[in-house]
Amino acid sequence: MSTIHPTPSGTRDVLPDEMRELHAVVESLRGVFGARGYGEVRTPALEYEQVLTRGDPAAADPAYKLFDEQGNVLVLRSDMTIPIARVVSSRYADADPPLRFCYVAHAYRSVRPQRGQDREMLQAGIEVVGVPGPEGTAEALTVLCEALDATGLEDYRVGLGDASLYPALLDAHDVDAGARAAILRELQARDFVGLERAIDGLGLGSDASRTLLDVPQRRGGAAVLEEVGASADGLRGVYAALPAAVAGRVIFDLGLARSLGYYTGAVFEVYDAALGVPLGGGGRYDDLLGRFGRDLPAAGWALNVERLHIALVGERRGERL
Repeated sequence: MSTIHPTPSGTRDVLPDEMRELHAVVESLRGVFGARGYGEVRTPALEYEQVLTRGDPAAADPAYKLFDEQGNVLVLRSDMTIPIARVVSSRYADADPPLRFCYVAHAYRSVRPQRGQDREMLQAGIEVVGVPGPEGTAEALTVLCEALDATGLEDYRVGLGDASLYPALLDAHDVDAGARAAILRELQARDFVGLERAIDGLGLGSDASRTLLDVPQRRGGAAVLEEVGASADGLRGVYAALPAAVAGRVIFDLGLARSLGYYTGAVFEVYDAALGVPLGGGGRYDDLLGRFGRDLPAAGWALNVERLHIALVGERRGERL
């Protein structure tokens, strides 16, 4: 009888046949990154805890901690955006923007393992630093679609929202900080039943409650932006700056909320019918670099390479998961 030696929950071994396919996906992505002028960087898998929490104060309890020989708290990185913000401030303090970086690296998060969702994930992505507003976001989205096209993925769509839109609605209705945190958690989880319960608990009038519940459920073409007036001007600017081929991939999602706490404007996620979870995502984070000493606007995204591979295989087989 053979003895089974399991890997830690949420991790797995990758064998040669799959590795060859993953390498092919990565090289397709790298080809687009290089052609677009993005330079590849590599940072340590370990960062000081204070670096992580400076970049995202909400990340006060990282998934994996250990101590070095001096007693400093180290953490395994949960993404590459904060490490690259550190690199910009320390290694490119005097470099003229724009700065364009790409990477292929593992990230580590504490999750409830399920299909396509791991504790250890291989990410490929970009960061464009120093290009503000709609122009920078449109560049990031264009490179995203070019990269996905290069891998051969065909049926994907990009959900596009604004991280500042719903907090502005909460401000307009004077929702206090304690209640706001619970509401945003429900929104990030896409739990609209829980969101309705949290909003009902605020004791607002029926019109205000209806607005706070209805707006994040609006999803579709550019017409949905007309329903929220001037608060969607940022998204209109991004949409106008997109090439037609990229704009054709976009679905507006006014309730889209990313779990990372540093996003300030446009946010987006990639979906494909061959996989029931997002393949990746990103957005604008115009305040993040200033926390490290160099105040520059920025936008970026990351794809989960293994999820992308699963979607590619599913499309080839005609599967819908």
